[in-house]
Amino acid sequence: MLRARILDGDLKPGVLLAESAVAVDLGVSRVPVREALFTLESEGLVEFSATGRAYVKALSPHDFDELYVLRLALEPVAARLAAPALHEDASALEKNIDATRRASSLIKVTHLDLDFHEIILEACGNARLLKLWRSLRSELELWLGRLHRSKQIQTRVTREETVSTHHHLLECFRTGSPAVCERKMREHILGWREWLPMEVQP
Repeated sequence: MLRARILDGDLKPGVLLAESAVAVDLGVSRVPVREALFTLESEGLVEFSATGRAYVKALSPHDFDELYVLRLALEPVAARLAAPALHEDASALEKNIDATRRASSLIKVTHLDLDFHEIILEACGNARLLKLWRSLRSELELWLGRLHRSKQIQTRVTREETVSTHHHLLECFRTGSPAVCERKMREHILGWREWLPMEVQP
């Protein structure tokens, strides 16, 4: 519940997550709240102060840049490795694009966007590569959601752009060589760099 509230923007960056207040709000004891906060810290969604207080993490442009570099290192390689499997069966990507086309909110579009990329990582057959990418997913989802809101992009425009770019990748997996798929994914991730604003609003 805390993860969902952070990712959908209900809990803003910098908000104090006091164990006692969160426990009362969720109707649970403080122990599971403490465990949840530690889990969210490991996912990059919460940070603790020197005094041990937990806050919703406020990601900076530097954080974005680090995530961008990691995506650029991991995803093109995953696309090359996944190309043979997705050439044989791209139905999971097709279903994802269809679901994105029907998505009614930015939150759903953001989640489906990352699901699309995770399908490719799963198809690459490299468990360690997938594990590394999944360790970034929560922060990536947090960033995409905040970027959508900061740019005040309408759901329809964002949905159509996501469907279009993902459809191009799908066609590449259907017809292109592994090397071409790697290049197309690199171009796709390079385009994500243009989303970095000078100042990201919550």
